[in-house]
Formats: sequence, C-alpha cells, structure tokens
Amino acid sequence: MRALFPSSIKPPFARYSHGIALPEGHRFVFTSGQLGISADEKVPGECEAQADLCFANIAAILAEDGMTLAHVVRLNAYVTAREYMQGYMRSRDKQFPGTPPASTLMIVSGFVRAEFFVEIEAIAAAPQG
Repeated sequence: MRALFPSSIKPPFARYSHGIALPEGHRFVFTSGQLGISADEKVPGECEAQADLCFANIAAILAEDGMTLAHVVRLNAYVTAREYMQGYMRSRDKQFPGTPPASTLMIVSGFVRAEFFVEIEAIAAAPQG
C-alpha cells in the first residue's frame, strides 16, 4: 500500500494517511463496527482499553481471511465525547506503527449501551492469493 499526502492540502491533524493507494489485484475485508467488549462481556471503564479491544476484535475478524491489522487501509472511528479522542488515538497509533491507514474520527451522541465510549470499523486489503 502507498500512502497519499498531496502537498496541495493541509497535512493530517494526527497520525493517519489522507489516502491509501493499492495496486490492482487485491481482495478486501470490510468489518462491522466493533465495540470495546470482550468475549466474556467485560467492558473496560476507559476509552483506550475499549479501543484496544475493538482492534483485537478487528484483528480476529481479519485473521478469518488470513489478514492482520497491517492490511488495514481505512478506519472509521466514533467516540462519544472529545475527551475520548486521545485514548482512541493512542490505541490506534500503537496498532499501526508503519504506514497509518486512511482514517476518519467522529463524535457521536452514543451507542447501544451507555458504557461504550468508542466504536471502530475497518477496511483491509491483501493481494489476491
């Protein structure tokens, strides 16, 4: 994947790519939004830990098709308040030490249960094989 950073527009506000270009011949996985809940239904009380669980869930989904988080080309993330943005971004930045994916972060009024602070969905791509 190749990150796109046009010099004619403002650089990203944080550690993400404005765009990602892929060569021809890739397959895609689109995940549903993942919440910060473990298989035993535990929900951490802080945003970064919830985001870590979201990414672990995304990694498990991608593994079903032979991919890892390194294949993620696009993220959409939603937090319920501005104070949760930094926790989400710390978690995101830990997950993507190389080329960061294209990314959108939105503040929303809430999720299905009040204890959730963050929801993350991903698009991943890997060569056809």
